[in-house]
Formats: sequence, C-alpha cells, structure tokens
Amino acid sequence: MPLCPDDEMGCGGSDISKETLPAIQLAQQHLRRQPAPLGNYELELHPVNSQCDVDEGLKAFFDAIHHGPKYLIIFGGVCPSVASIIAESLKGWNLVQLSFALPAAMFEDERRYPHFFSVVPSENALHSALIKLLKYYSWNRVGILRQDGQEFSEVQQNLTKMLLSAKVHIASMESFISDPSHSLRTFKENDVRIIIGLFNESLAAEVFCCAYHLNMFSSGHQWVMPRWNQKSWRMNRNSGNCSYSSLQKAMDGSISVDFETVGSKQTRGISGQTPQEYEQEYELLRNQQGVGSGQYHGFAYDGVWVLTKALARVMETVRDNEKYSELRNYTVSDEEMSQMVAEAMSETSFWGVTGHVMFRNGKRMGVSIRLTQLQDGNEIEVGEYNSTEDRLVLKKNLRFKGLSPPRDRTVVLHQRGRVNTGVYSVMSLVTILAMCMASSLLFFNMKHRHHWAIWMSSPFINNLIIVGGMLSYSFIILFGLDGFMISDGSFGFLCTVRTWTLALGHTMGFGAMFAKTWRVHAIYKNMQLKKKVIKDLRLIVMIGSLLLIDLFVLICWHIVDPQRRAVEEYRTEVDLNGNRVVLHTSLEHCESMYMNTWLTIVYVYKGILMVFCCVLSWETRHVSVPAPNDSKYIGWSLYSVVVLCLICTAGSALTRELPNIQFCLVSLSIFTATTVTLTLVFIPKLILLKGLPGPTARLPQLKIRQFIKKQHQTSKTSKTGRAHTDDLEDLQDCNQQLRNRIIELDEELDGICMQLENAPPLNLQESHPESLVITHAEVSGKNCSVSEASQKEDHKTDVNSPECIQRRLSVQLPILHHAYLLSIGGVNASPSMSLELDS
Repeated sequence: MPLCPDDEMGCGGSDISKETLPAIQLAQQHLRRQPAPLGNYELELHPVNSQCDVDEGLKAFFDAIHHGPKYLIIFGGVCPSVASIIAESLKGWNLVQLSFALPAAMFEDERRYPHFFSVVPSENALHSALIKLLKYYSWNRVGILRQDGQEFSEVQQNLTKMLLSAKVHIASMESFISDPSHSLRTFKENDVRIIIGLFNESLAAEVFCCAYHLNMFSSGHQWVMPRWNQKSWRMNRNSGNCSYSSLQKAMDGSISVDFETVGSKQTRGISGQTPQEYEQEYELLRNQQGVGSGQYHGFAYDGVWVLTKALARVMETVRDNEKYSELRNYTVSDEEMSQMVAEAMSETSFWGVTGHVMFRNGKRMGVSIRLTQLQDGNEIEVGEYNSTEDRLVLKKNLRFKGLSPPRDRTVVLHQRGRVNTGVYSVMSLVTILAMCMASSLLFFNMKHRHHWAIWMSSPFINNLIIVGGMLSYSFIILFGLDGFMISDGSFGFLCTVRTWTLALGHTMGFGAMFAKTWRVHAIYKNMQLKKKVIKDLRLIVMIGSLLLIDLFVLICWHIVDPQRRAVEEYRTEVDLNGNRVVLHTSLEHCESMYMNTWLTIVYVYKGILMVFCCVLSWETRHVSVPAPNDSKYIGWSLYSVVVLCLICTAGSALTRELPNIQFCLVSLSIFTATTVTLTLVFIPKLILLKGLPGPTARLPQLKIRQFIKKQHQTSKTSKTGRAHTDDLEDLQDCNQQLRNRIIELDEELDGICMQLENAPPLNLQESHPESLVITHAEVSGKNCSVSEASQKEDHKTDVNSPECIQRRLSVQLPILHHAYLLSIGGVNASPSMSLELDS
C-alpha cells in the first residue's frame, strides 16, 4: 500500500497534486479493466501533507508509519528539501520511494539513496541533450544565469560538472533573486553570447525585459533554458519597463530543452491507449474537476503502472516462494520485502504514455527529450534527443535571427594589413609601361637634341624632367612593397629608399619646370632692360641648388633620426551574417622619432616652392608663344602637379588605416601628375617634329650664318644690287618659315612698339667685311618685308611707319628672345632698332 506524501498542501490541495490527481484516478480506472494478474490488484493511496516544510514533513511521515497500516512504497514527493531527508532514511524503514515530480539527478548517489526511484528522467539527461546541442553548433563558451535557490543551485552544480567534462568553457555564472539586470550586464561585459537560463517562468518577464534593454536578444545571442515551459511565461508577462511586444521580441528564438510529458509517437502502451488518447481523457477529466493542466501528469500516470507492476511481481514471487518453500509457515521479513520491491521496480519495463519506462540505478531511462523554440509567439518543436542512444535529431524548422547560428563569442581576427596583390600587380604593370614610355621620350629627346624644335626648349632641362618622372614612377613600385614581400629587417632600408626616391624625383622634375617658368617670367616681365640673357647653365645651377637642399635635409634626417619599421594595430568591429567580428589589423609604417618634424620641414620647403611657382605661372598666363616654346604646357603641368600633390599628401594621411585605398590614392596621384607632365611637355614636340622636315631642318642660326658667309664672299666679287637682292630673298624664305609657326605677341609689347613711332628709316649697310647689319624690314612679316627691288617698284609703302614696325616686332621679338638668345645675346632696344648678328 503506497503512502502519498504531498510536500506542499496534500494530495488534493497543492497545484501539482491537483494537476496530477486526475491522471492517478485515470490510471486506476484503466487498471481495473486490465486482465489478470494486473487486474486483480488495486492500489490504496494514503495522502500525507508535508506543506514543503522539513519539520511538518517528518512529523507527518512518522505519524503515518506509527499509526499504520503497513506501507511498502512512498509515492510522490515534489519538494527536494523534504524528499531528500526521507529518501536518505528509506532503507532504515524498509521502504521504497517512487517520485513522479523530482528528477533523479539530485538522488544519483546510490549509497545514500538506494531505494529511491523517479519516473521523471534525470536532469543529467536534459543536460546531455543541452551539451549535444552546444557541440552541434560549436558553442564552446557559455554563461549560466540562475535564480537564487537550493533547487537551482543543485541543478547548476550538476550542469557545471557536465559542461566541464564536455570541455565547454563557462565564461560567467551569475545568480539573482528578483532583479537580473546586474547579472546580465556582467554577461555583456564578459562577452557572453550563449546564455543558459535556470529560472522559473514567473521571472521570465523580468529576465527578458532586461535582455531587451541591453540588446542581448539580437542575432548575436542565443538563450537556452532546460526544464522551462515557454507557454507559462505568458501568465507572468507583466513588467513595468517592457511591453508585451518587447518581451515577445526578446524571447523570440529562445530554445527550451525539456522532457516529453506525453509521448508524440502513435504507440499503444501498457494501458492499451496511445499517448494522444490518454491526453484526451485526461483533459476531459481535468476540465470536469476544474483543475489546471500539469507538467507531471503523464509521469504520475505511468508511476501508478510502475507501482502496480512492481507490487504484482513481488506478490507473484512471494506466492511462488511460499508454494515451493520447505517451511510450513513461510514468512518474508520487512527488509526482504523492501529489497524485492526495489528489485522488481529496477526490472520494470513497459511502454507508457511518456515513452519507454525503464530504470537504471533508480534513474528513468528511455524517455524522449524534445527541443522547442519560440517562433513568432508560438512554441515549435525543433528537435528530439534520445537519451538511450545519445542521439540528437534537429529539424529544419530551427531558425536563428541571423543568416547563420550565432557564435559563442565575439570573433577576434588578427590580420596583417597589406596592399592587395592584384591591385599592386596591375599598378606595377602600368607603372613599368609608363617608365618604358619615359625612357622612349628620353631617347627621343637626346636623338633629336639638334633639331631646332627640341633645341629651342632646352633639351638638357627636358632630360631632367624625364629622369625626375622616372624616379617618381619607381616610388609607386616601392610604395606597394610590404612585409609579405620583403623581410622585416629590410623594411627600414626600404623606408629610406622610398623617401629619397620621391623627394629627389619631385625636385628634379618639378624643379626643372620651375626653372623654365622662372626664365619665361624673367624675360617677359623685364622688357625695360636693354638685354636679358638667361642660358641653360643658369637653370641647371638653380635645379642643382634645389637638389642640394633636398640632399642636406635627407642626409640629416637619415643620420640624426633614421626611419624604421613600425607596426600599428587598429581595432574595428564589423557585423558578418549577424555576428559581431572584431578585426585587429596590424599595419606596417615607416616611422622615426621626430617623423612629424622632418615631414613638416619637407612640406614647408616644397610647399613654398610650389606656391612661388604657381605665382610665376599665373603672371605669365597670357604669354602666347610659338609651339617650340613650351611655357604654356609647362604652366598647365605645374598646376596639375600642385593639385595632385595636395591630394596625395592629404589622402595619405587620412587613409593611413586603409592600405589598399592609400596605395591607390597615392599611386594614382603620382602617376597622373607625372604622366600629365611628360605628355604636355613632349607630345607637342612629337607632333611638331612630325609636321616639319626631318634631318634636313637645321637650326635657323645655320641659315643665318650661311647667309653671312655668302654675303661676305659676294661683297668681294660683286657690288651689284642684284646679288644683295638674291641673298635677301634667301633670308626672307627662312623668315617666312618661322612666321608660319608663331602667333602674335602679348599686349605687353604694345608699349615698346609705341616708342618706335619716330624711328629713322633702316637701310642695308655694310659696316665691316666680317659683320652684317640686318634691318627689321628685311626680316619682317609678309606685308612689311621688302627688298630693294620691291622698294623701287612701290614708293607708296612706307616700311618704317609705326604700324609696320609694330607688326614686325610682334613677329620678331618672340623669336629673338627664345630662338636666338644663345646666338645673338639678346635684344638691342636702341633708337636705330638694328639687331647685330656676330659671326
């Protein structure tokens, strides 16, 4: 006869008792319909009220034992504090206890609880399913949040042992009484992403309200709760800080691991009913009695069948022993009877409404564990765990808020920042092609240096521009090298080479253009001077001075504060498929102790030079000269170089943490500036050279010298005007070729032309056998150029009129200033306006 201790308010008073009583009654009804031998027995249950108090529970237990009748089994027990004391003394009282509401995990010690059995599976089975789930998604780092209390403390201890055995790291364990906010903040600080919750449904609203405010419910977090009924939280969802929709949003996606209270398979058990048929009868009887639906009613139903089968087997064993015993009066002691009952229960095996019922060391085996997930407010079964086979089966309807399951921690990736190989390869290839182009231009400039179109633009200065461009191109290839391509020890030397290459290349190319611009400015802004002679040697000295300044700064920098390899780490957070990933990127840089000071010196020096060069280019912007003079293109090149240098400097500083963008920005700026400069300086010369006679086209000075020599020989043999006329016609043809390739001079010549209005007539004279005076009329334009024969034919045209003089000067002065500077040594602005060509 079983004793029914209710650890709360009696078999008919507490919630659990009220919920399980219809199941017990239903089991007794089904037993009566069973054939022999089960149908021959009827259980008599005596309720005992412990009120979940140790003193009251022990007193009620002793009173029941003292007043009788004699009990064989204690059926029930839901409060661990009372049940543990009684279960530990069962052997002394020769009793066996079968619980339908206490998990066997806390009673696993067989030496302390040899006669304790539980129809409810051990919590270790739940923990095994939980660990199986963690391992399935590679969650090896978790946090445990538990409600304060002995029940949850014991569960946590058991769970902790199993997690450590499975090599799952527990990042944090926090407990709370009523306010879980502090515990959740600790989880967030420790980067806990997988949270195992051990708390009652009554505190679900508080827990998930805090999780909502701390944003610990997003795609980067996962909540898992063992022994938790997701339906019950709705009964206690009131929270002053969160609305129902907020709570539902925070709880959505949470996973619960619990036993199947009623089996899901369509299998008829020992009672002849399927679990679904039993549940229908239970719900009908429960509604008739007006009680709620309990979690343990299925286990209570199967518990009655376990008691009946065990007692029936004991009775049959006693009858057999009495029948075949040699003793006339066969008796069984209480100790033997309790041992027989314990053995009979251990050997019990049948299919019940909760699955396969069997015991091993007092623990329930064979029960199915289901995994459910809260999806859009609905509880959806997403998996099943078989404790006997240790096998987890997950369904396809299990879903996560992100595109993939969350990670158990914030992923920290350490990567070495570098320039993309493809980008570097493409840029290096383009740069090498540009260097080949520059080499071709250098060869072209040296080969055709005697051609008048090349000679008039200072070929040696142009060579310096090309060499500077090639050095700038080479910097692009050096700038993309990093630790993946060279050793760490060689990186410091690479830093020095980079700096020297770019600095000297910029000074050589930009300095040459600056020198050319300065010469144009000096000539056209100093027209009041009688003569202005600026030779290439002076420009070379200017460029050399700029290079010496660069060398002085670079040598001091290298000796006093040499550059070295420095590694900086940058921490960035990104969101990949709903998972937060922290990137620790280490970048290599060239650095010295006073890096900013040296850069400031270089930037200030070169900045002043660029500003001064821009001013000169702006002041000579209206200078329009023939194609052989490239001052206009030099000005355009200067503007582009200045703008791109500013972009390069600013972009390099702002994109320090982005090596690919920095490399592309700096490389494209240098490449564009250098290519534009070479193109503007040399392409017009190529076009001009293609349109003029090739090797036969020599410098105009040669024709003038030939004319002088011929004139000297003619003066010895003939003094006739016809000889002079032929020679002047040759010179006029040469002058005509030059006039076809020039444009009119700037307005700045107007003032000089007005001073010549009263100039005396100019005549061809022979002053010396070795010299010749050529008037402007003899080398002027088409309208003002006449010979002696033409003057005799037309006396109406005054070649010395102010209009003709002004037109002649607009044509002659640019040529004389730029084309003949080295030969004739400048312009003589005397009243006679005669230009002397020394042989």
